[in-house]
Amino acid sequence: MSIRAVVVDDQALVRAGFRMILDAEADIDVVGEAADGLEAVDMAQRARPDVILMDIRMPHLDGVEATARVTAAAEPPRVLILTTFDLDEYVFAALRAGASGFLLKDTPAEELVAAVRVVAAGEALLAPSITRRVIEEFVERPPSAAAAAVDLSVLTDREREVLVLMARGLSNAEIAAELYLGETTVKTHVGRVLMKLHVRDRVQAVVLAYESGLLAPGR
Repeated sequence: MSIRAVVVDDQALVRAGFRMILDAEADIDVVGEAADGLEAVDMAQRARPDVILMDIRMPHLDGVEATARVTAAAEPPRVLILTTFDLDEYVFAALRAGASGFLLKDTPAEELVAAVRVVAAGEALLAPSITRRVIEEFVERPPSAAAAAVDLSVLTDREREVLVLMARGLSNAEIAAELYLGETTVKTHVGRVLMKLHVRDRVQAVVLAYESGLLAPGR
């Protein structure tokens, strides 16, 4: 079954480039394009994609607000943010709005394709540079009321350990090595953490870990 993708960018050449790369893959089908955030929201409803490649800076409605709107749906698509700079000031807001990861626009074609497959499979794409950016944001921001209300006592000691390592940007394989566990066991723990905290993926879990005070920047 093909991964249904939508490409959102205000530059036609950028959209055409991404479409060409993705359409060349047997398991990915580009089912639509949009030139701004409003079109993206409409396209998400009509085409029901699995993954949306979303530019951030667009006219009419930016990628952050468009992400918030499409991920609020009953069965939301995964959103992969496209940005020119890895320290884009809007990346944190986009992750908080529900994006599952981000990609630089000059990412090599094979990495773009791999990223679409990763988020379509329910995983998150959180580069170390963005993990650091998220942490930097928390230096400036007090915990949100919603995050402060989250009851972390529902997690076992092991699940809290796993969440802390996720928040530091470690992959499942790296967490397994750190805790001397099998990677399958770690994947199970990650799944339970997401379920218990009612978050969609590990990006949201990382945001929650810092907002709830479980982990402080620099630790």
